[in-house]
Amino acid sequence: MGKPTGFIDYARQQPADREPLERIKDWEEFHFNLPDDALKRQGARCMDCGVPFCNSGIMIAGMVSGCPLHNLMPEWNELVYRGLWKAAWSRLRKTNNFPEFTGRVCPSPCEGACTAGLAIEPVAIKTIECAIADQAHASGWSLPNPPVKRTGFKVAVVGSGPAGLAAADQLNQAGHSVTLFERSDRIGGLLMYGIPNMKLDKRVVQRRVDLMAAEGVTFVTGCEVGKDYSAGKLKAEFSAVVLCGGATKPRDLVVENRALKGVHFAIDFLAANTKSVLTGEPAAISAQGKHVIVVGGGDTGTDCVGTAIRHGCASVAQLEIMPKPPLERMPENPWPQFPRVLKTDYGQEEAIALYGADPRSYNTTAKKFTGDEHGNVKEVHAVAVEWIRDDQGRAVPREVTGSEAVWKADLVLLAMGFLGPEDQLLGQLGVVRDHRSNVKTGEDTFATNVDGVFAAGDMRRGQSLVVWAISEGRRAAAEVDRYLMGSSNL
Repeated sequence: MGKPTGFIDYARQQPADREPLERIKDWEEFHFNLPDDALKRQGARCMDCGVPFCNSGIMIAGMVSGCPLHNLMPEWNELVYRGLWKAAWSRLRKTNNFPEFTGRVCPSPCEGACTAGLAIEPVAIKTIECAIADQAHASGWSLPNPPVKRTGFKVAVVGSGPAGLAAADQLNQAGHSVTLFERSDRIGGLLMYGIPNMKLDKRVVQRRVDLMAAEGVTFVTGCEVGKDYSAGKLKAEFSAVVLCGGATKPRDLVVENRALKGVHFAIDFLAANTKSVLTGEPAAISAQGKHVIVVGGGDTGTDCVGTAIRHGCASVAQLEIMPKPPLERMPENPWPQFPRVLKTDYGQEEAIALYGADPRSYNTTAKKFTGDEHGNVKEVHAVAVEWIRDDQGRAVPREVTGSEAVWKADLVLLAMGFLGPEDQLLGQLGVVRDHRSNVKTGEDTFATNVDGVFAAGDMRRGQSLVVWAISEGRRAAAEVDRYLMGSSNL
C-alpha cells in the first residue's frame, strides 16, 4: 500500500453531481469527475487490510459480497495514489473487460465489503475505477489489439448484453473467430436499451463496440436467432455456441384491468426513450404531461422516474411493495454483507427537487386499475401491505384491510424485474431448463445438455448485476476455449 495512514488522513470523497433541476433538462451523464490529486488521495485510503474482502465476490445471505470479477482493487488503488495511471489501467483490464461500464452502473458490492467500512467510510472504489477507464480512453491507451494468430474455430455468441460482449471479447482474444448476434438494431443489450443515457452514455457503449469490431469481432444486428436464423443453422455453421440472451421476460402484474392502454412494462418505456435519444424521433411511449405511476422500487424503477421527469411528466409516484430500508446497517446485516440501507438515487433526488417530496411509497402495491370510456388507464387503486411468515416460514405480503388509496394515473410503468429467458430458441436447441426456467448448465463448465452449446449471464443465473454478467461471460469463454482447444489460458 502507498500510504499506511491514508484511510485516517483523508475522508471519503466522491465527485459531485450536476444539480437536479439542471440535469433534468437533458440526457447527458450527471456525474462530474474528481481532479487527479483528489483521486490520488482516494487511492491512498485503501488500507493494508491483509485479506481484501472487496475482491472476494462471494454470496452471503443471498447477496454478493465483494466483486464477482475479483478486481484487484488494492493494486490499482495504490497505482493511482502513485500517479501510475497506465499501470493502473493494465491491472484493471486483467479482470474486467468493461470498467467504463461497471464504473458507471455497478452498485459497488466491493465498497460494501471494504474493510475500511467497518469503522469509517469505505474507499471510493467505483469512482477510481471509472476514472482509470476514462483516463485510458482519453490518453489513447485503449487501442485495438487483435490476436496475432487465429485458431480456425468459429464461435457464435447470441445476445450482446454484458455477458455476450464479455464472452465475445475473451474468445476473440483467444484467437477464435467470433460472430455476435443481436436482434435489436444496435449492439449492447441492456447496456444500450435498458439503462438510460444519463447513467451510461451510449457513446461509451459504442466506443467499446467499435474497438471490439476493430479487433475482429463480427457483429450481426437485426437478427433474432431462432426466428431469422435457425438453431440448426447455428449449430451447423459454428464450432461452439454461447447463449447470452438474458432474462428478458418481464414480471407482470396480474390485476384487474391490466389490459388498459397506458400500462407498459418499464423496459419497453426505457428502450423507446433511448431509441428516441439516439434517433431524435419522438418516443413511442411518452410521459409528457402525464401523471405517472411506477410499480417497483429497484434501479429500473428509479430509471423510469428519472426518464419520466425528463419527458416533462405532470407528476410521478413510485409504489414499492417492500418495507423502507433502514438508514444504517442493522445487526442482522453485518459487514461484509452487501449493505441493505436506504438509498436515495438520482431519480428520487430529481423528484424531490422538482415536486418537494420523495416519490416512493413503501409497503404499497397496486391492486387494480380503472380506465376511461376510451380504454385508457386513469387510476391506480393501491393498498398497503404488511409482511408475515407463511407456513413454510417464508415472508409474504398481506393486504392491510381498509388501506386502499386511489392514485391518478395516465401512464403506469411495471418495473418489477424479470422472470427468465424467452422460449423459442431454447426450445429449438433442446436445452434443459432449471426450476426457475433458466438454462441449466454445469456449475463450472457453463455447458448445457447440448454438445457445443454453452450459456452465461442472466439467461443462466437469472436477473442479476452487470458485473455478474461480465464475470459469467468471461468464465463461459474460458470453458468454450477449453472445449475447443483442450486447455485454456483465459
